[in-house]
Formats: sequence, structure tokens, C-alpha cells
Amino acid sequence: MDEYNLDMDRESRLGFPEVVYGLSKPVELLRKILSEYHSQGKNALVSRVQPEKGEALLKEFPDAFFDVVSGSFLLQKNELDESAAQVGILCAGSSDLFAVNEALYTLNLLKEPAVCINDIGVAGLHRLLNRLDDIKKFKVLIVVAGFEGALPSVVGGLLKQPIIAVPTSVGYGVAEGGRSALHAMLSSCANGVTVTNIDNGYGAAMAAFRIIQLLRSQS
Repeated sequence: MDEYNLDMDRESRLGFPEVVYGLSKPVELLRKILSEYHSQGKNALVSRVQPEKGEALLKEFPDAFFDVVSGSFLLQKNELDESAAQVGILCAGSSDLFAVNEALYTLNLLKEPAVCINDIGVAGLHRLLNRLDDIKKFKVLIVVAGFEGALPSVVGGLLKQPIIAVPTSVGYGVAEGGRSALHAMLSSCANGVTVTNIDNGYGAAMAAFRIIQLLRSQS
């Protein structure tokens, strides 16, 4: 029985390549998968790679890039012009950076520049208000928050862009595991906020990319 069956046709079918989920795969299997992409001259992203796996893969692919915060492993990190970014990634606190970086490096695989604006949570609302002019220039916003998950609702009441909210598992007590943030975002009274699963920076990036691609095709 084959260990894997890569969807190499996905990019021509949908406009974006397959991303490999690395958390539950042994490092030897990830080596085989990445070698197949590498032999075809293709870039690849493996998500949720544990630090020890990432270090082992870097020995095999020394020109690759590994972000230990998010566990994102790119065969080739693209150098992109942030001044042309149409996606803004906002997060409530620095504890949410694992989901922020997962979204950022997913977009990097897709050659879609993004700008991260971090640590603008509602506990210090002035931090968000001071950045509104910067945020208004983006076409799509990914908004990441844990604890009570209030940031997407506040952003949705101030700005008109499509908002993809990412609840994170950051928090304790009733907020532990991210369900409080998820429920808050799903029940937001800010109109039209879209919500991903808990910690799903990858899914938010893919949703943003679909929107941006559609906008480009209509311009």
C-alpha cells in the first residue's frame, strides 16, 4: 500500500498547491514527500512540524526555511514585496503568533505578500485605533485572537473589508482550548465575519487567497 498520494494537479485545478500536514507524519515520510516536490522543481509547505522534525529536515534540505513558532517548513521561502500586500494579518497578542505565522507562511508559499500587525488586542484598544489608517489599505483581513476572542468583532465594527477570524487556543479557565473565542466569533454581532476552526491560520490564509484571486480576476 502506498504511503502517500500527492495531489500534484491541485494547482491547475484550484489555483493553489497541496499543503502537507506534518504533525502526525514521521520525519522519514516527510523527507520522501519533500524530495518528490524538490525533484520536480516545485516549492512545498509542510505545516505543524515539531521542532525536532524541522531540524532534521533542514539537514536534508539546507536551503529550506523552518519557522519554529508555527511549525511551518517551506522548501523555499519567497522574497515578497510587503508594500504591495493586499492581506493584513492582525492579532490580539504575541501569544497568538503561532497562528499568525502559519497564515503568513501559507501565503508566502502562494507568493501572496501579507503584513502582520501584532499585539493590538482590545485590552489596550488604543493600539488598534492608532493603526486603523494602516489597516484600511488591505483588501482582506485575517484577525487572530484567543481568550474572549473580541478583536474580530471590534475590527468588524470599524472596517469594511472581508474579515476572516481565527480563534486560538490561548487562554485558561473557561477560555482554555479556544472554545470561548470560537463561540464569541461565531456569535459576533459584527456583520459578515467569517470564522475558521480553532488555531487554523492555514485555513484563514487559503480563504484570503481565494478572495484575492477572485478580485484580481475581475479587475
